[in-house]
Amino acid sequence: MKISPDFRKRVLAREWLVGTFLNLGSPITVEIAGLAGFDWLLIDHEHGPGGEDTLLHQLHAASGTPAFPVVRIAANETPRFKRALDMGASGVMAPYVSTAAEARAAVAAVRYPPHGVRGVAKFNRGAGFGGDFEEYYLHGHERLLTVVQIETTEAVNNIDEIAAVDGADVLFVGPTDLSYNMGIRDQLESEPFTAALKKVSAAAKKHGKAAGILVHNDKLVPKVRDLGYTFVALGSDGGGVRTALLGFAAALKAK
Repeated sequence: MKISPDFRKRVLAREWLVGTFLNLGSPITVEIAGLAGFDWLLIDHEHGPGGEDTLLHQLHAASGTPAFPVVRIAANETPRFKRALDMGASGVMAPYVSTAAEARAAVAAVRYPPHGVRGVAKFNRGAGFGGDFEEYYLHGHERLLTVVQIETTEAVNNIDEIAAVDGADVLFVGPTDLSYNMGIRDQLESEPFTAALKKVSAAAKKHGKAAGILVHNDKLVPKVRDLGYTFVALGSDGGGVRTALLGFAAALKAK
């Protein structure tokens, strides 16, 4: 399969690129989302119920759409990157990256030697089962996207050093974890949280990276955009299904 040769460049150019989270483990919702107009999709295998068996089918579904598929793995561990990328992910999101060393480890896990430490196997889906391996090997470090999640106060304190890591393409705020770790649970419009968002965005801009975030409320989209966030996700398939079903049930039970 072919990775977009320009999507990572668009991300680093800080183009406005929108996505959504897919946490149901379903290839059907991946396909629906991919055809809905999103630029990128986040297939969530940190908190979602899916496993490696469902991931392959989700990536199959994504490949039939124009959207760029990014997989969030459960932990910043090298073998997890390899599995997602070999299956055909075009990018990987690493959770809980709090130091520059952790960011460097994530980048190295995405890239083949000499740029990183990813294990080499020519026969995998990401490399077209060997047919596209040469191009994939030569250009993977230029096209595969590495997204590091900023979810702790330590990460915010280290944000300039994290942003300086070559290949840490998107500094992606996990708002729920960050607010909980800051002791201001879900206070996403509070002054301290906004200050943290500004600090992340400023570091991304300084080092030529993109700032990203997930928002659950569409009213927050203009705010984060004004703060310099360009890689922005709204909602999830699970959240969308639950909201719709609650509405259906309420309408049917209304007197």
